Amino acid sequence: MTQDDNKAQYEARPWIKWYLPGVSPDITVEEKSVVDTFNENTEKWKDKTAVVFYGRKVSYRELRDQVDRFATALHDLGVKKGDKIALLLLNSPQFIIAYMGALKAGATLTAISPVYVSSEIKYQLEDSGARMIVCLDILYDNVEKSGVKLDAVILTSISEYLPGMKKFLGSSVLRAVYQKMAAPPVELFEREGFYRFQDLIKKYPPNPPKIEFNIREDIVTLPYTGGTTGKPKGAVITHYNFAAAREIADGFWGDIVQEGKETVIAYLPFYHIYGQAVVMMGGMTEGYTSILITTPDPDDILGALENYKGTIFYSVPALYEYLKDYEKTTRVNWKKIKVLISGADALLEDTARGWEKRTGARIHEGWGMTETTSTGMVNPYGRAKIGSFGVPMPGCVAGIMEPEGTKFLPVGETGELVFKGPNVFPGYWEKPEETKEVLLEIDGETWLRTGDLARMDEEGYFYFFDRKKDMIKYKGLQVFAREVEEVLTSHPQIREAGVIGVPDPEVGERVKAIVVLESEARGKVSEEDITKYCTGKLAGYMVPKIIEFRGEVPKTDIGKVSRRELREEEL
Repeated sequence: MTQDDNKAQYEARPWIKWYLPGVSPDITVEEKSVVDTFNENTEKWKDKTAVVFYGRKVSYRELRDQVDRFATALHDLGVKKGDKIALLLLNSPQFIIAYMGALKAGATLTAISPVYVSSEIKYQLEDSGARMIVCLDILYDNVEKSGVKLDAVILTSISEYLPGMKKFLGSSVLRAVYQKMAAPPVELFEREGFYRFQDLIKKYPPNPPKIEFNIREDIVTLPYTGGTTGKPKGAVITHYNFAAAREIADGFWGDIVQEGKETVIAYLPFYHIYGQAVVMMGGMTEGYTSILITTPDPDDILGALENYKGTIFYSVPALYEYLKDYEKTTRVNWKKIKVLISGADALLEDTARGWEKRTGARIHEGWGMTETTSTGMVNPYGRAKIGSFGVPMPGCVAGIMEPEGTKFLPVGETGELVFKGPNVFPGYWEKPEETKEVLLEIDGETWLRTGDLARMDEEGYFYFFDRKKDMIKYKGLQVFAREVEEVLTSHPQIREAGVIGVPDPEVGERVKAIVVLESEARGKVSEEDITKYCTGKLAGYMVPKIIEFRGEVPKTDIGKVSRRELREEEL
C-alpha cells in the first residue's frame, strides 16, 4: 500500500458503523462562547439543582446570580479581557463560581493542582502571567512561600457553602485535610490586595460587564501538561475547543444521556482537564446535577452514588481497581448507572474483567488529552471492547503513524497515535517550538502527534501500548512498559508495579520493575519468583532484569504510576 492508501484507511472512518443508530459521524460547531452557553443554560434550567455540596444544594438560578456578582467584583477590581487569573481550589461551588465569573469578566483561567508545592506554584503563576489568584484558605501558605507578587488574592473556605460543620466533618478525608492545614490569620486581610470571596459576592450586584468574544482565538483556560522532561507547558484551550468538545460528546451518546436529566458524581479534580472539561463544564452546559466531592474518598463516592442516584460515572483506572475489591462497592447497583467511563490512563484488562465480574456492569474506556480538550475516543455504548480505548467520536479522525517519521502505517501495525478534530488545541502558551513538535500539517490539515503508541484493528477500534517516551530499548528491541506492568499486576500477590528502562551501555536499557506486594506477601515473594512468573508470559527480552520491592510507587495526582519520577530517582 502507498502512503496515501494508508492515510485513506483511517480517513474512511471504519469505526462509524459502531455508532448508535441516528448518530451522525460529523458535527457542526456552534460559534458560541462558553459564557453565552452558560447564560442560556442557567436561564433554561434556573429552577433545577446545579450542584450538591455535602448536602448543600445550589440551583442554577443561585449559581448564575453568584457568578454574575463575582464577575462584577472582578471587573471593579480592574480585571480586563485577556488577564490571567489562577485558581488554587478543591472541588467546590467556589471553583465553578470563580471559573465562570472570571470568564464573564473576560479573563483567562489557569487552575493549579492543590498538591503543588511552592516552587511549582511559582512556575505556573509566572509562566502563565497570572496576576491574581482565587485560593482556598488552607492552601494559601504555599502561594505566600512562592514569593510571587500578585495584584490581588481572593481567599475562600470550604465551609462557606456547607449547611454546617457537622455535615462538613462527615467526610473523614476533609476532616483530616483541615486538621493538618491551618487557615491564614485574620490579619492577612488587612494587607492591600487581599479579599474574602464571600465579601465580594455580598458586596457587588449581579451586573457583569458585556464582553465580546472571538471564540476561535480567545482563551478559556491554560491547563498545564507535560512535565515528563523539562517544565510543564500551558495548553491553550479556546472557546471554540470547548464548543467542539461539547458537540462531540452530545453527538456520540445520542439519546443515552439527556440534557437536564443526568446526575454526575463530580469527584475528579476540576483543576485537571478531565474534571474541568468533561465533568464540570459538561455538567454546567448540559443542565446536569453535579454532586461535588472535594477529595476522592471511596466512601463519599459510593455514598453519593447511592443517595443521589448517579446516572453517569466518570472515573479513572486506579479507582476502578480499588473499588473492584472494596467490600462496600456492592452498596451501589452499578447496572442502573447509564454509563461508566474510564479515562486519564490505560485501563488494565484485569481491572476491566474483574470489575464486570464483581458488578455486572461494563466500563466504557476512553481516551483524551489536555491537547484535545479531554475528548477524543471512547468505546461505543453497548459495543465496548475490553482492552480497547474505543473509537474516534463524531467529527474526529485518528490514525497510526511512524513514531519517528511522518508516514501512516497500515491497519494492525503499532505506531504513534495521531489525531485531528475541532477539539484539538492551537498550541502551547508562548512555546512555538514545542507546538511545532506536536502539530503536524498534512495536505492542509492539522494532525496532533499524541506521543501515545497504539494500533487500530480492522473494525476501527484503537488499542493503547504505551507512551512513546516510556518505550524501553533493549538491544534494539522495543519493550512497552505498560505491557510488562500488566503481566506483573496479574500476579495475585502484586498490588502495584511500575516499569522503567535503566541505561546500560552494553544493551541500551535494562528493564527494571518496581513492585508493591500485597501486605501478606511481603518477605515471602522473591525476585526469582517474579522472574519465573513473567517467563512464558513475556518474551525473554521483556522479562524484568532488575526488581525492586517498595511499600508504594510514586503516583501522579490523578492516580497514574509516575514513571517520570521513577526515572528521575534512578538517575
